[in-house]
Amino acid sequence: MEVILLERIHRLGGMGDTVKVKDGFARNFLLPQKKALRATESNKALFEAKRGEIEAQNAASRGEAEKKVAALEGVTVTLVRQASEEGKLFGSVTVRDISEGLKEQGFDVPKSQIVISGSIKTTGTYPVKLNLHADVTAIVQVSVVRNEIVEAA
Repeated sequence: MEVILLERIHRLGGMGDTVKVKDGFARNFLLPQKKALRATESNKALFEAKRGEIEAQNAASRGEAEKKVAALEGVTVTLVRQASEEGKLFGSVTVRDISEGLKEQGFDVPKSQIVISGSIKTTGTYPVKLNLHADVTAIVQVSVVRNEIVEAA
């Protein structure tokens, strides 16, 4: 299916590009998320008519994302988890845990914007990438520490 991209999509193209994608990707992701339009003659004309407005919206959302990056600079999310003596977690740290940790610090970052490279299954400090906009990313440090288990005597 051919679509017209309404914003820059990583590894696909920039705003205004007409690209050919698999039908399922277009129907299930690009069209419902309002990231693309079907490439019909009427939609091409509509896009060209509204191109300036769409560019202004993209510039505004990019500006907001850059402000968020400036605020997130140097932020460390500390998560306390149960772990063995060697530091292996009983479970793992997920995108949801990181999102909740950021929310506790006053940053509203949706789970869909958080990218973990690999799984976090041991204590330590890990860099986590936040895709706040197609052109704007931030790196946040996630520190996973072991809780101290107090045994009753």
